[in-house]
Amino acid sequence: QVRIVESGGGLVQSGESLRLSCTVSGINFKIYQMGWYRQAPGTQRELVAVITSTGNTNYTDSVKGRFTISRNNAWNTLFLQMNSLELEDTAVYYCKPVSLPYWGRGTQVTVSS
Repeated sequence: QVRIVESGGGLVQSGESLRLSCTVSGINFKIYQMGWYRQAPGTQRELVAVITSTGNTNYTDSVKGRFTISRNNAWNTLFLQMNSLELEDTAVYYCKPVSLPYWGRGTQVTVSS
């Protein structure tokens, strides 16, 4: 079965950094476009960053210049480096193959002032 496990979240102050990781099993990871999503309380889940199978990346405007998505196909792992974190980045972060309907439980990122 498909297994998606996010990790690396935590409580940080504004301006600080976190790196999230996501391990994926049960799919041929290297061929899938992967995405990081987030959902804050009372909001819809949004796509934050994507990376194609060849390493091309895109970001939502609010995180451009601060977040970097990357992948290590040998480890079936997706990463999200988050710098200069802001209060508005507080959310549960999820990773997912963009084209598949499988979700993990997410990892909580909380940014305080």
